[in-house]
Amino acid sequence: MKLPRYVCALAAALLAVGSAGAQELVVGLSTPVTALDPHFHNLTPNNNVADHVFDKLVHKDAKEQLKPGLAESWKALDDTTWEFKLRKGVKWHDGGEFTAEDVIATIKRIPNVPNSPASFATYTRPITDVSAPDKLTLRFKTARPHPLLPNDLVAIRIVPKRIAEAAKTDDFNSGKAMIGTGPYKFKEYVAGDRVVLERNDGYWGPKPHWKTVRLRMISNAPARVAALLAGDVQMIEAVPTADIARLAKDARVTVASAVSNRLIYLHMDSDRDKSPYLFDKSGKPLEKNPLKDVRVRKAISLAIDRDAIVSRIMEGQAQPAGQLLPDFFPGTSKKLVAPKVNQEAAKKLLADAGYPNGFALTLHSPNNRYINDEKVAQAIAQFLTRAGIDTKLEAMPSNVFFSRAGKLEFSFFLAGWGAETGETSSPLRALIGTFSPQTGMGQANRGRFSDDGVDALILTAMTNIDDTKRNLMLAAASDKAIGELQAIVPVHYEVSSWALRKGLAYTGRADQYTYAFEVRPAK
Repeated sequence: MKLPRYVCALAAALLAVGSAGAQELVVGLSTPVTALDPHFHNLTPNNNVADHVFDKLVHKDAKEQLKPGLAESWKALDDTTWEFKLRKGVKWHDGGEFTAEDVIATIKRIPNVPNSPASFATYTRPITDVSAPDKLTLRFKTARPHPLLPNDLVAIRIVPKRIAEAAKTDDFNSGKAMIGTGPYKFKEYVAGDRVVLERNDGYWGPKPHWKTVRLRMISNAPARVAALLAGDVQMIEAVPTADIARLAKDARVTVASAVSNRLIYLHMDSDRDKSPYLFDKSGKPLEKNPLKDVRVRKAISLAIDRDAIVSRIMEGQAQPAGQLLPDFFPGTSKKLVAPKVNQEAAKKLLADAGYPNGFALTLHSPNNRYINDEKVAQAIAQFLTRAGIDTKLEAMPSNVFFSRAGKLEFSFFLAGWGAETGETSSPLRALIGTFSPQTGMGQANRGRFSDDGVDALILTAMTNIDDTKRNLMLAAASDKAIGELQAIVPVHYEVSSWALRKGLAYTGRADQYTYAFEVRPAK
């Protein structure tokens, strides 16, 4: 039987789409990257894109368990020496041979990247020397025992020696320096719009399914969902909480989710005597910074109804937070739980601190970085206002927000932190440790909280080679920093969700990364 011409044409078109679809994956990302330089800004969207092109000595699985990467194995030779054996036969995208010298040059570059708004030096400062007995062996020396070195190296993307020694951040953004050993080769970057990648057929690891990957930056959440349902993209991250239940019932879509290591928190300027966005009730700038008083910081925490934020704004796709990571992660405290809202107790603490009538401040927040970030910030502003702290919200795009936050322009702001190492030392060192380029601590401590006792607990924990004892010490550091001193105000942990067109599969990751090379046809 001869089929009508339009039927044949339709069949041909569908075959063409299927063939193209088998070769190309288009992913809708929620946040634009701020730079392609893998060492410029320790920010999840940047790191996520970088991991497609650049590789690391140590990988982690979806549950943040360590596994070999460019290093096949590692071991401690003594208390202050680690040896890593590198993988044989790995090639750079331009055909050059990967060796230990590339790693050494990368480690040296990390703390010297100009104008970094959140440096990766947190993870390299413990290293006092790195040498190469041969081209596939590395030996790291540390001043003190540093049992978490393999965890730290999860955060370091390796670049070729010649690029590490000469390339600037602009060279990565232009594509000139985008040469890695990862599963994809760089093809195109249009700032704020897309990154296009081509499969690295010489990759040492599992071959990615997709020949071409387009990472589209679609900050508007409804637009991401619409693009998925229209078939313009095959996968989206950061599924809007309001749409998860509907998409889960849609026959065209598969939804994946995971409790993340992402803490949403409030950072406060607890350092400067006078801070720029603090006012009395008449709008006059305050001469004395109330956020330096621990009672005020605790009042802020007690004024926030975390349960309401989780149930109403996050629609159940979050967990109330009382510390730096959910309690199933290593180094967390059994004592710290999410505080229940208590407006009266908050008002009493403010009165005890000398502010019986409260004061006023501005809360700054990104509006396109975290799940429902601006809505969460709006709710927090309302809760604080009820407690007597009149709160004005200023929300802005993430690239503007992080640039200004890095310059310490804010007094009080909402942000998030994902523990790259999969344990508590990451947020303790980065967010709470005293800012110090020398030690590498406090690289994202934009409130400049500082306490010698907390620093001592963190540093002591970091040198303990006994996992159980180290985790107890990290928990003690959290107890002091959060429970006693309220260094930051934890709000909630995000539950991350991805949605894919039917026929595709993805395992939700605790680190919230969206890896095109882990997307496969469903079995």
